[in-house]
Amino acid sequence: MSCEIKPAKILECVNRAEAEKLLLESSAENIRSWLGQNFLPQWALESIEQLFGECAYEEINDRFFRLLAFGTGGMRGRTIAKKPTKAELGTVCDMGTPEHPAVGTSNMNDFNVVRATMGLYRYCDSYLKSSGGGTPRLVVAHDVRHFSRHFCELAASVWARMGGEVFIFDSPRSTPQLSFTVRHLKATAGIVITASHNPACDNGYKVYFSDGAQVIDPHAGGIVEQVGKVEWGQVKDFLEVDLKGVKFVGKEAEDAYVRSIEDCVIDKQVMAQNKPKLVFTPVHGTGAALCPTVMRHFGLEPVLVEKQMVMDPRFPTVKQPNPEYAETLSMGIEAMRESGADCLMATDPDADRMGVAIRTRSGEIRLLTGNMIGSLLAEYRISQMAAKGIITKPEKCAIIKTFVTTPLQDEIADRHGVKCINTLTGFKWIGGRLTHYENELQQATGRNADGLKYHEKAELMQHYSTFFVFGGEESYGYLGTDSVRDKDANAAVIMFSEMFAWLKSQGKTVDEYLDEIYLRCGYFLEDLRSVYREGAAGAKAIQDFLRQLDETPMDEVGQVKVSSSVNFAKDEIIDADGCVVPKEKFFFYKLENGYSFAIRASGTEPKIKFYAFAKESAKDLAELSEAKLRAKDRLSALLDALEKRFNAACAL
Repeated sequence: MSCEIKPAKILECVNRAEAEKLLLESSAENIRSWLGQNFLPQWALESIEQLFGECAYEEINDRFFRLLAFGTGGMRGRTIAKKPTKAELGTVCDMGTPEHPAVGTSNMNDFNVVRATMGLYRYCDSYLKSSGGGTPRLVVAHDVRHFSRHFCELAASVWARMGGEVFIFDSPRSTPQLSFTVRHLKATAGIVITASHNPACDNGYKVYFSDGAQVIDPHAGGIVEQVGKVEWGQVKDFLEVDLKGVKFVGKEAEDAYVRSIEDCVIDKQVMAQNKPKLVFTPVHGTGAALCPTVMRHFGLEPVLVEKQMVMDPRFPTVKQPNPEYAETLSMGIEAMRESGADCLMATDPDADRMGVAIRTRSGEIRLLTGNMIGSLLAEYRISQMAAKGIITKPEKCAIIKTFVTTPLQDEIADRHGVKCINTLTGFKWIGGRLTHYENELQQATGRNADGLKYHEKAELMQHYSTFFVFGGEESYGYLGTDSVRDKDANAAVIMFSEMFAWLKSQGKTVDEYLDEIYLRCGYFLEDLRSVYREGAAGAKAIQDFLRQLDETPMDEVGQVKVSSSVNFAKDEIIDADGCVVPKEKFFFYKLENGYSFAIRASGTEPKIKFYAFAKESAKDLAELSEAKLRAKDRLSALLDALEKRFNAACAL
């Protein structure tokens, strides 16, 4: 057994390394904060001592340069370090999970999970006391990642021991199911332990409020404030998991979620009569838990990619568990070829995103982008809802998307007379707007929208508020009804299958339908360039570049002049509902050639994102082919110029 490590011994190393400029000031401050409150178990102290003993200062800075904070998707960070220590590795399990998560204030570990949950409980308790009282009720779900089940049980244990009521699932479940269950069980809040489609070394902690949507202000700010008030020394009493007061979510709630997806189906008959032949893969994620069941519920008979049906935190058959990448879908595409299927649908680890590959008339297999999938669904759903009499007042209906999602959807909505609401990046803003619409209905009629049947709600919303038709974002997330307040791949699979069945009944392929939309609305193409900058130095480089843009906007890019720019941190932007868009460090530029681009830092990963948008006109298929080639070349040049500008700024 190793000798007991004393915090004072490590503190000497911290002081010496900081004096020699080997440690960032913030890293030294955060380590001192931890050491000074006497809450770290011996394995954690051994880990920190080993890192100093090996002079691993870059690793130490990456672990401690900041506190893990709430971004657009809650907390998210490494749970397995670049250089795991002996104490962290301990006895590694069969699935490759170390004995302990990575030590560090910037990592996803027990200490951050306990602290966040304590702060969340205190906020919810205070909120309930100020609005009539009651016991804080929580639902926690988790995906398949390293430590996900442990973090789920740890958060539930904290909540129960603080006096709250808490429900967990018996195994991994999708993020949209968590959102639905929060509403169904009338919980005060929800947590899902996931890092979505991040690399296997990451994990995360997403917080939802009673409306089933990810938290936004004022709740987000209030939660962050309460988390900040939790002293590290208070964490110590909650590090042991105790599930005595924890309940399990029952089958009734799961069945209710599956039934809720029925409201996403506009034409049940067309899907029954024209079933597409489908391949499905969850890419080792939570889509395996329910998505095939949902598909069979609607009479579909998917061909499953069996090797990827196994839930595995290592995601062993792919480099990245992200369904937007062709390489990730390679096994599914091979299954398409072998089975002669019409379409492949793939979900990410927490089953909130969906990627698609389709077969063209010539037999070629083609991947669709998130913008294409969303645009196809928006056009189909608006037109079919109008045809079926669900939409009667288009001006009182809306699709909701993010500013960085294709402007083709603005054009589609405009041509149908439907509002298109643009929000900041992050599905929490879409979820928050749905709550706003629901509150408008309640204020006007005194009726709670939760108890209404879908068609009754559609009628009342169009009379007293705004009826939600469809929502989505470019990063492969889609939503068809407001019973869930986050993107939902389980439902997206069904919505896309219905559209596919309708196209089959019309004798059309998906790509032909997309070209019809382009010929009506103009050709739109989008591309995204993400530039990673790992660690403390990388985070500083990204923030320095954004600060430059804030102070001095660009006037040209790639020898094309800027015609206008919007700084979302300073300018006041009013959306189509007349609501003020919240301030955020986000920049949008329009160029004189009709193209545009946006720049923002990721809220969950160490990268800066450059979004580029093209629009070309085309009167027929021949012109459309030329427009596609032209747009692709111009977008590539635009993104090259933006990346070059960023790299040059980082080199200064």
